[in-house]
Amino acid sequence: MDKSDVANLVDPPDGLKDQILNAGILAGVGFFSTLASVQATGIIKDPVTAVVAAGISAGLEFFLSLAIQRGLKKGE
Repeated sequence: MDKSDVANLVDPPDGLKDQILNAGILAGVGFFSTLASVQATGIIKDPVTAVVAAGISAGLEFFLSLAIQRGLKKGE
């Protein structure tokens, strides 16, 4: 059985719209988990710097997730 048949990664039901929604959800998880971990550990005291760090994490998560869903990068 092909993995893309099960996970429907390459061609989801609504195409690119679903893939962008999935990537956005994962980016949100990345943003808030990074923000929470930075605040919990206290390694960054400035809130603006923490939000910038979380934004960078979310952006990376968004584009990496989209690249994997589109088949541009193989998942590990």
